[in-house]
Amino acid sequence: MALSQIDLTIEAGELVSIIGPNGSGKSTLFNVIMGIFKPASGTVNFNGKEITGKKPHQVARNGIARTFQRTTILKEMTVVDNLIVAQRLHSRTGIMGAVFGTPTNRREDRETKEKSKELLHFVGLSDKASQPADLLTQEGKKKLCIAMALATNPKLLLLDEPAGEINEEEIDGLLALISKIRQSGVTICLIEHKMKMVMSISDRVFVPVSYTHLRAHET
Repeated sequence: MALSQIDLTIEAGELVSIIGPNGSGKSTLFNVIMGIFKPASGTVNFNGKEITGKKPHQVARNGIARTFQRTTILKEMTVVDNLIVAQRLHSRTGIMGAVFGTPTNRREDRETKEKSKELLHFVGLSDKASQPADLLTQEGKKKLCIAMALATNPKLLLLDEPAGEINEEEIDGLLALISKIRQSGVTICLIEHKMKMVMSISDRVFVPVSYTHLRAHET
């Protein structure tokens, strides 16, 4: 019942927000899109192709990335190393190339390090590159999670409560980053409870109909 009668289309270049209370199916929707959950019925289509039931890494390689409600970083590693790990999703050389240091592997290493620097500059964390990721502020950790998602070159970015656990003073910086990502050509769908953020940047706002139907039934 979590996603009963859900019908949502997001056009390229849009920024669509999904709102609703806890338990209304918002994160479940993201989990189905990303292949973490397999739907009992219905389909998920992206760029004209059906991706229903594909594994998360396959979905990511098709051009969709996501962040989570809780920050998912490698706390003991440096900020820049978190980004290097995230980019390995698209590595072409595999384990053997890394072990033997093939020319392709060495070239990828250079490209990965350069792109990591660019991403840190893009999200405003260049001065934090060498410090352990766990020492970042909560806003910094959110930005790092977004940078890690961007490291996979997504066409569609799913942001699950990007403003969660950050204070009101930090929201403006996060808003500016999300707007910057959109201007770069990435389509965005976000789940958020902070209505200041939702109403200031959204093209459309979506409320899961399954929640409204369940509430009507209970009433």
